[in-house]
Amino acid sequence: MTTAPLKYFDELKRTMEWMAQQPKVMFVGQTVAGPGTFMFQTLRDCPKDRCLEMPINESFQMQFTIGLALAGYVPVSVYPRQNFLLLATADMANMLDKIPLISGGKWPVKVIIRVATGPDAPVHPGHQHIGNYAKALRELFTWIDVVELDSAEEIFSVYSNALTRADGKSTLIIEHGNFYNEEYYAKRMITTLEGNSPLEKQGTVPVS
Repeated sequence: MTTAPLKYFDELKRTMEWMAQQPKVMFVGQTVAGPGTFMFQTLRDCPKDRCLEMPINESFQMQFTIGLALAGYVPVSVYPRQNFLLLATADMANMLDKIPLISGGKWPVKVIIRVATGPDAPVHPGHQHIGNYAKALRELFTWIDVVELDSAEEIFSVYSNALTRADGKSTLIIEHGNFYNEEYYAKRMITTLEGNSPLEKQGTVPVS
């Protein structure tokens, strides 16, 4: 009996609903409490008291997120695009990433930053929406791990590890918006399984 392959969107939605049941978890960000981006669809059935909508102020959102973590919550801070997350990078590099050093390990914080590279199909949204800065972000941080979700199979384990880790680190998790599209994701998996070169990383070339 063969098992049906996991679907990227379905696995994200299942994982978010599991996260929402865990103590102290709070989703904060743009369109976490109402529609507006593709990421909201993974949160639509989560309890509303676990979803706190933020204004479009990326730096403020990160500072608020850090405050929640210092107060004992495990915030999942949602940014629909990596391009937008750049506006919060200073707060991540100079505050979140430095808290373990500043406090000598006395202020344990655990933040999960959930961000996406925007989909470039079926309609290309513009190059300011599809950036992938994973490599640069890895070079920038010491106490924030950067993880890309390249397959549905790794989604639950990455998020559950980010939630339960006890090493004092936060986690920046990058989802790929194109993979929410089942047809695109299936083609990518077939290409990879056949041993051909995988599709280019999202955000580098347009999809035909």
